[in-house]
Amino acid sequence: MTSSADLEKWSFSNPVGAYQYYIHGPGAVDKYVNLDASFKNPADTKSKQGVKIAIDETARWNGQTMLRTELIPQTKATINKGKLYYHFSVKTAATNAPTTTNEHQVAFFESHFTELKFGGDAGNKLQWHVGGVSKWETELVADEWHNVAYEIDFDAGSVTFWHSTGSSALTKTAGPLTASTSSNGADWHLGVLRLPGSNDAPGAEDWYFSGVYIESGELTTTIGGATEAGAEKPVASVAPAVSSSAAVPAFSSAAVIETPVASSVVSTPVASPSSVAAAPSSVEPIVEAPAASSTAIASRSGVAPSIPSATPSAPVGSGSDAKLPEEFTIPQFVAWLKAKQGLN
Repeated sequence: MTSSADLEKWSFSNPVGAYQYYIHGPGAVDKYVNLDASFKNPADTKSKQGVKIAIDETARWNGQTMLRTELIPQTKATINKGKLYYHFSVKTAATNAPTTTNEHQVAFFESHFTELKFGGDAGNKLQWHVGGVSKWETELVADEWHNVAYEIDFDAGSVTFWHSTGSSALTKTAGPLTASTSSNGADWHLGVLRLPGSNDAPGAEDWYFSGVYIESGELTTTIGGATEAGAEKPVASVAPAVSSSAAVPAFSSAAVIETPVASSVVSTPVASPSSVAAAPSSVEPIVEAPAASSTAIASRSGVAPSIPSATPSAPVGSGSDAKLPEEFTIPQFVAWLKAKQGLN
């Protein structure tokens, strides 16, 4: 995104872009969400910009008394199955600092099985909650970045908390703990919700987020994301499967999407037909999966293909009788093409 104004292109009838933007007040988008390089964690050299998410007295969505500004992933990717890591960094500043008198819910799921909280009973502590119970806390100091990864095993029903500050690598801080890991894949809220109190302080509050991405496979503990998070990676637009040990540019639903708070160059371009000009016309262009190399796959059926094994078998037959499977890897395609040309 070039600016937060790009968020306004999204609507339920026109679901484009990386995030759903509907939980906010009635003001212009830049009253609640702004993007800038100065808003990111300086340790995250792979990100172009971060996001400042604000709430104030006008940030009342749908007539609610709560103050809230939140972004929700707009994606076809499977981000509610298996074991995944939800990464983000968060901080506040001395200017427009959050009040400690009101409870704040930060980066939460709809069922609140895992989330950060600040204020209210927590006072000036930033806490990690599981099912509404605090399992970890630390003082929230202005301009100190807190790097977080929620390790969520959706299938086993457990959560683990990874944390560090500044440029330090993530370390396991709490868990695994049993949790009701319920999610429909469209209910993770990137932002802040402040509950009303008896003596609410006026004025705006600013929360800063940086390095937001979702990962499967092995956890990347360095700040800024895995290698794939800093480079353009073509992904199949019909393939929701998450490749192992790869940073997942999950918040994507169009051909080319740049996420506002993850790496500025994390885009998901679909491979153009010219990239496979040698392929016969009966085969659709090969589209690489998030983890390239041998897991690159193509589909002739239009259905999300499965990830093949690491040691694929060659196509059957030779010459004009060579058969190409419905799902195939790059090596299989090369072997098939050689067979068609009588080179095997």
